[in-house]
Amino acid sequence: MARMHSRKHGKSGSKKPTKKVKLTWVSYEKDEINQLIVKLVKEGKPNAEIGIILRDQYGIPDVREFGLRVAKVADTERKKEIPEDLFNLIKKAVNMHKHMGTNKKDTKNKHSLELIESKVRRLGKYYVKKGKLPKDWKYTIEKAKLWVK
Repeated sequence: MARMHSRKHGKSGSKKPTKKVKLTWVSYEKDEINQLIVKLVKEGKPNAEIGIILRDQYGIPDVREFGLRVAKVADTERKKEIPEDLFNLIKKAVNMHKHMGTNKKDTKNKHSLELIESKVRRLGKYYVKKGKLPKDWKYTIEKAKLWVK
């Protein structure tokens, strides 16, 4: 499949092995992993960082092998106004907009800002359809600056 804004196909990312390998070296049970995720959520860690911590510090390569999803467990513990991936894009757009305030002639940044805002709007439409955002949700840079603060 082609990239979103570059017209290039490139290589798709790495794939996980198709065989189900029994994780014999993992000494944790499903309930213990769930409690670890809840503990990390209460510490304020984002979902991606929780997965990395579980992998590196606890030796749990994939929580999906236990029938869990980090995002689903985290969503039950904390209610976020905006999903994490959308929030990261919005934060990037706000930083670029701030950069454009001081560097008016930076055309490369201006184009990148347009691409990122396009991704934000597209992802926003998706989350509105899925019901994770309200029906009247709209992206504006003024609202985005308030969300990021």
